[in-house]
Amino acid sequence: MTPGQTVLIERVRALIAEEPVVREVSMFGGRSVMVNEKMIVSALKGGGLLVRVDADQHDELLSRPGAVQAEMGRGRDMGPGWIEVAADVISDDEQLASWIAIAMDYNRAVTGGHP
Repeated sequence: MTPGQTVLIERVRALIAEEPVVREVSMFGGRSVMVNEKMIVSALKGGGLLVRVDADQHDELLSRPGAVQAEMGRGRDMGPGWIEVAADVISDDEQLASWIAIAMDYNRAVTGGHP
């Protein structure tokens, strides 16, 4: 992992410290955080964050600063529910916490977890 990924993962860990079932795996060219065996985010090599969101909120969330459609490689759209957030946006703790909350809302919806 790059130093930037390590710092970002540490910040994410702090935000989900109360979650009972958390693990990390290498995936999507970054370090992915799984809660209840479902990915919530992945710290990307460039310092950005890949976020798993509700596909029904996808277009609305793309209007947020620094949010773009995630790609699995140049020109290969990952589809609704996958958003990449720019590193400079999530350097702000409040913005990072907001994106983690969005990812956790979706995670709870699909896994039956509790808020």
